[in-house]
Amino acid sequence: MEAERRPAPGSPSEGLFADGHLILWTLCSVLLPVFITFWCSLQRSRRQLHRRDIFRKSKHGWRDTDLFSQPTYCCVCAQHILQGAFCDCCGLRVDEGCLRKADKRFQCKEIMLKNDTKVLDAMPHHWIRGNVPLCSYCMVCKQQCGCQPKLCDYRCIWCQKTVHDECMKNSLKNEKCDFGEFKNLIIPPSYLTSINQMRKDKKTDYEVLASKLGKQWTPLIILANSRSGTNMGEGLLGEFRILLNPVQVFDVTKTPPIKALQLCTLLPYYSARVLVCGGDGTVGWVLDAVDDMKIKGQEKYIPQVAVLPLGTGNDLSNTLGWGTGYAGEIPVAQVLRNVMEADGIKLDRWKVQVTNKGYYNLRKPKAVYLFYGTKDCLVQECKDLNKKVELELDGERVALPSLEGIIVLNIGYWGGGCRLWEGMGDETYPLARHDDGLLEVVGVYGSFHCAQIQVKLANPFRIGQAHTVRLILKCSMMPMQVDGEPWAQGPCTVTITHKTHAMMLYFSGEQTDDDISSTSDQEDIKATE
Repeated sequence: MEAERRPAPGSPSEGLFADGHLILWTLCSVLLPVFITFWCSLQRSRRQLHRRDIFRKSKHGWRDTDLFSQPTYCCVCAQHILQGAFCDCCGLRVDEGCLRKADKRFQCKEIMLKNDTKVLDAMPHHWIRGNVPLCSYCMVCKQQCGCQPKLCDYRCIWCQKTVHDECMKNSLKNEKCDFGEFKNLIIPPSYLTSINQMRKDKKTDYEVLASKLGKQWTPLIILANSRSGTNMGEGLLGEFRILLNPVQVFDVTKTPPIKALQLCTLLPYYSARVLVCGGDGTVGWVLDAVDDMKIKGQEKYIPQVAVLPLGTGNDLSNTLGWGTGYAGEIPVAQVLRNVMEADGIKLDRWKVQVTNKGYYNLRKPKAVYLFYGTKDCLVQECKDLNKKVELELDGERVALPSLEGIIVLNIGYWGGGCRLWEGMGDETYPLARHDDGLLEVVGVYGSFHCAQIQVKLANPFRIGQAHTVRLILKCSMMPMQVDGEPWAQGPCTVTITHKTHAMMLYFSGEQTDDDISSTSDQEDIKATE
């Protein structure tokens, strides 16, 4: 009977049976990977939500990483890990599965001490175990630390000193921390605790409190733009938090400079320094905030400003000796050393006033020069500026030749590293300084002329120097820029006058060939005069 129920070979029912099996296996082969992918995505999302919940509630500055840059071991289970999380304040590194345990077990940097601390001047070391920096040495035996392929040795998260497991003694655990190499830049937690108590008692004599830290104490405030330099600022924020007090480090995209600079009012007069990590636009933003402090009557708290250039351009930082751009070629610790060695100088700040303004606001301002540059190559739209622009220097009208560009300068570099006023350096020309209250005005005959000046094959057309510069634009639409921000400008009058001085930090540790040749050329000119 069973044999009779089976479909005969070659019958239609046997073909349907085979097709059904084929369809079933096809569906399984298609749907199973989809289901596995969906399940993995769901688990990954759950893990991300779990991590975010821990990050949000934690006092640590946890950050995810897909790959650690050096051999790393979990601070909880001591196993070797390739990915996980790290705290960008104290430097703890942990596997994903041990994250919650590490968050509960280990304490992060305290920006302020507890009010019940008896001795505010004596803060002990804060040791964490494992993952010490490469090429670090034990403070006891002076031998290299972190050489063994395991979780070993200790590091103080404040002074950055390291010690071997076998050299660690009870006396070291209770030893006073001196904050190490950068003690003159760090704002100690004990200082902020004392300031908080003084404010409650309505006292403002911070000088007496700061005298305990020494005359060399020049606390540093970091203002970094996390979006500058292909988001390199984000990593710099973490590295500075590890070396300094996290309360000193600000992301200007989250905390505006005017708000961050109020920390200066808790410091002794004229003691604060600021390191701006970003481009010329970020530096200008910070200097505007410093000017606002003067308006508020906070002149005694005005900081000196250093620059760590990110991105491209960076002519101001180049003028001040900080280079054209930072790409991680030197350690962050060396950057702090350079700031400590830098000298204070004055920088002229200028006011640009536009009257009878008529401008054309483009949706993407950075496209202005691409648009005009391409158009100028074809039809020379900016040709014969002498017919479209009137120029006055200190109230006297200046006759112009047939130019394609007029540039007003206050610093030595322009256009990403070109020493425009200097040119070839083979002519006698007035000295240009960034603190003499004078502007340098030059003209160029075109983009090719600019390229020749860049490689020292031509000189600019030096129009002159002046305390006040006035430009009268008669053309219907022309490209303009101020501090790297371009726009299309209609008929108007542009007046540039001296506004104030900014206190900057000049680093003279490195000189380029251009700087050396420029100095020698200026000395030769002085000799001939």
